[in-house]
Amino acid sequence: MPFGLSGAEAGLVALGMVVAGYVRGYSGFGFAALVMSFAALVTDPFPFVPVVILADIFMTLGQARGIWAHIDWRRVLGLFLGCLVGVPVGVWAIQTVGADAGRAVLSVFVLAMCAMLWAGLRIGRQGGAAHLGVGVVSGLANGAAVGGLPVAVFFTAQGVPPVIFRATVIAYFTALDLWSLPVFWRAGQITQESFVATALGLPFMLAGLWAGGRHFTRTSPQDFRRFAILLLVVLSLAGLGKSLL
Repeated sequence: MPFGLSGAEAGLVALGMVVAGYVRGYSGFGFAALVMSFAALVTDPFPFVPVVILADIFMTLGQARGIWAHIDWRRVLGLFLGCLVGVPVGVWAIQTVGADAGRAVLSVFVLAMCAMLWAGLRIGRQGGAAHLGVGVVSGLANGAAVGGLPVAVFFTAQGVPPVIFRATVIAYFTALDLWSLPVFWRAGQITQESFVATALGLPFMLAGLWAGGRHFTRTSPQDFRRFAILLLVVLSLAGLGKSLL
């Protein structure tokens, strides 16, 4: 198995990929954070960062037709300009910390983002400067493949309608991933195992993505988002406990 996983460990990560794909298909965010949180329960999660990024690009190909008309391109542009600065710094930072310290930082960051989502913060519509700043934070966080959560918090606080929210974050994540890939490659973080793990994991992720997309119009976005947040909180607490023990 890639990254030295046992059969049981690979099974848990595969389950996480199905769940993460479902959440991505339904809400547009949370995919990477869920995969990373599941992986953190059994191994060093950071080798999975390129896997998540590669898989995210593949999954967008299946969603592009349904989201194109709803993308807010001004938001995407502002966020992307910020991530151009943030991603290289985030990748460098991840390379300087150990597995346990990185797992703890990842868990605390995800918990903080979940707390902000749950709190229901509200702000008015923000302009280009705010999008640029959030893009920088998102790029930094994408060193651990969780650059989507700051954007989800930002959009939720502005009350972006669900259809536009979902389409715009998916479009931005694609741009973020396409910039992150060469940065990770240059840093030596993409290996042959990254491609093997992506190939093995894609069927699980795509199955979840298909199921989540079918249920997008059948469930309350607010109720589903609460479920995704609670799941991330549980996984992050478990990952934090593992890093401290």
